[in-house]
Amino acid sequence: MSRAATPAIAVLVAAQVPHQVLRYHHDPRRQTFGDEAVEQLAADGVVAEQVFKTLIVAIPSGLAVAVLPVGSQLSLKATAAALGVAKAAMADPVAAQRSTGYVLGGISPLGQRKPLPTVVDVSALDFEMVLCSAGQRGWDIALAPADLIRLTGAVTADIRAR
Repeated sequence: MSRAATPAIAVLVAAQVPHQVLRYHHDPRRQTFGDEAVEQLAADGVVAEQVFKTLIVAIPSGLAVAVLPVGSQLSLKATAAALGVAKAAMADPVAAQRSTGYVLGGISPLGQRKPLPTVVDVSALDFEMVLCSAGQRGWDIALAPADLIRLTGAVTADIRAR
């Protein structure tokens, strides 16, 4: 068996979870990573609402993960409530990279250096498959939302800002 390309893919292979790795051209000048994924993957028939971004938030006990559709804004208040904490704020990008082992634009909810409390937006359950970062810019993983939730130990909640 060959070594998986990223820790996120290795988690899926080890758990024998059906998945597909989708690759697209990442323009290194772009900093809107999620938007780039949506634009590039639409050509493959992917619906924008199926493409999820992974955001790292700071909570009183450390860091946590929020996974929500690329086109949505994160509600920090709803995220804190879902995680059972008083407040949440966006994490420092350097701390996010150090904790997860991934670079910005390539942070996957799977295969992080240490497991973090995770919340997946409930809208993921509307789809048979959702996409999230495979752990490298220009790579996404398509998998069943139930597998994403199970492998990350996530709770689900509506964490989109209204």
